[in-house]
Formats: sequence, C-alpha cells, structure tokens
Amino acid sequence: MIIGLTGGIGSGKSTVASMLQEQGFPLVDADQIARVIVEPGEPAYEQIVEAFGTSVLHIDGSLNRKALGTVVFKSSDKREILNQIMHPAIRSRMIEEKEKWLDEGYEHVVYDLPLLIENELFFMVDKVLLVYVDEKVQLERLTERDQAGEEEAKQRLNAQMPLVDKIEHADAFIDNNGSKEETERQLLRQLEQWGLNV
Repeated sequence: MIIGLTGGIGSGKSTVASMLQEQGFPLVDADQIARVIVEPGEPAYEQIVEAFGTSVLHIDGSLNRKALGTVVFKSSDKREILNQIMHPAIRSRMIEEKEKWLDEGYEHVVYDLPLLIENELFFMVDKVLLVYVDEKVQLERLTERDQAGEEEAKQRLNAQMPLVDKIEHADAFIDNNGSKEETERQLLRQLEQWGLNV
C-alpha cells in the first residue's frame, strides 16, 4: 500500500511522519526531493537557469531560493513556469524512490506530500492520511515554531487550503489537537484498520 501523508503548515505532519518511520515504514519526502532536484547538475536546475537566468543563482552557482521566490511570488506566469519544471521532476523522483523501497522488499511506502490534495495527486497513492488540527492550534504552533508574528502566520495559513476542507478528500484523518501519545494511538489504530503490519 502507498500511503499519502498530508496536512498543512503547523499541523504536525512531520511528527506523524516520524512515527510512521518508527513503525518501520519507509518515507519518501516531497520537500526533501524538491531541495535535491535543484542542485547544480540536476535537470530541473538546468531548466530553472534556462527559464529564469543566472540572477536566481548564488555566486557559487547554487540556486538562490530567496531570489527565485521573489521572482515567482510577483508573477503567476513565472510561478506556473517553475511549477511545470518542479512538479514533474519531484513526482518522477518520488516514484523512483518508492520503486527502490519496493525492490528492497518493503510492501508499504509512505509519501510525505504536503500538497497532495491541492495538486490532485490521488493517482500516486492508495490511501490519503490527513494530519488535522484546529485553525487556532495551527496558528499557535506556527507562531511558536517559526517565531513568526501572528499576522505573518495568518497570511501563511490563508495561502493554504484550510485543513477542514481537506478532510472530505482524505481516506482517514488523525486529530492532532491533543498529546503526542493520543496522536500515536490514533495512528496505530488506523494502520491496524488498514491491515498494515510492517
């Protein structure tokens, strides 16, 4: 089974991802892959330089994410170009990593996919597992974790699809408003329901 783990900023998805790894599930992390594919020499890196020029690079030739972010933040066309480069590259690398785990004899793999629902990547997974928290808790955790002001944290939350809207797209959700122990209990119960013994 391929489980698509998703959530929102400050929902505790990374905590649940770690719990799944502790249970012996191999994890393929979309954010980690997104960092790897823009390293010099990678095809996506070459495409980004071709599309945006050298102004988005550091002096050493590595990608200057901040400069690129500024460019794409101002223009939806440029953001679309970047997405056309990044998304297929991330997806194909994720599939490669999944295949590698399956070849090693694992039966189940977890995809850590923050934008699974927004980007409609349901075709990549068998089950969608959402990590859910109330918006109030999400805001508190975000301001605490990133030392962000409440205004900035609210802006970041508003830029995302609300977690409550994601529930209807998930096969199951973990309510992460309580303690870590409660979250872990729910996770183990859900894995059992899906008949997943690693």
